Amino acid sequence: MPTTYIGCSGFSYRDWKGVFYPADLPPRKWFAYYCTQFTTLELNVTFYRMPELKAFEQWYQQSPEGFRFAVKAPRQVTHYKKFGPEAEPILAAFYATIREGLGEKLGPVLFQLPPKAAYTEEYLSRILEQLDPDFHNVIEFRHPSWWDGEVFRRLARHGVSFVGQSHPLPLPDEVIINTPQVYYRFHGVPELYKSAYSPEFLARVAHEVAAAGQVREVYLYFNNGIGGVGALNAQQMQQVFSQSAQQ
Repeated sequence: MPTTYIGCSGFSYRDWKGVFYPADLPPRKWFAYYCTQFTTLELNVTFYRMPELKAFEQWYQQSPEGFRFAVKAPRQVTHYKKFGPEAEPILAAFYATIREGLGEKLGPVLFQLPPKAAYTEEYLSRILEQLDPDFHNVIEFRHPSWWDGEVFRRLARHGVSFVGQSHPLPLPDEVIINTPQVYYRFHGVPELYKSAYSPEFLARVAHEVAAAGQVREVYLYFNNGIGGVGALNAQQMQQVFSQSAQQ
């Protein structure tokens, strides 16, 4: 059985209080409580602004042994500089900070491309040239032109995982497995960030992961956080995998 990490995209949401977090739990204790429920967290704050090293060190110290952080790369790299020459020092500083701050608890590094970023051979080459192979890099494409067998294989040759996703955009929602590490994001369908997933859809994703074979690690993150439904879905998904392991 692969090591499976199931969690949420962020944890500090006021509307989770009384739904996921106990109503009387103060916000300063939310992360500690989150760590009692999940073994991983996807840090999306890094997409918008880069926290100081101290913040990563605190997350490291406050999380239990064996916990894993997925960290989203800055939008300056993926959206503004678009992996051009000016993105290189930004990405290098980002890699260095998360490695120093999170140590062995650092899991995948997530790169999310804009919806209008269509596939070209030159674009893919530019991306691969900048990614540091010492990290577990994963890429979430949001234009359908990237769903192509040769793209999957070329990423695999560089050890880069193709991120599967469930999103209101007209994109395939199957699990894509091109490396021994599987990464999948649940954004909420039909309402982005809001809709809860049915037990049937969760079971389908779990089945696709289980059917792959030769998978070492699985990372599943729920980004449908409004109202706390993502946290509840993540707990349900844990139960799905737990029941599968017992069969």
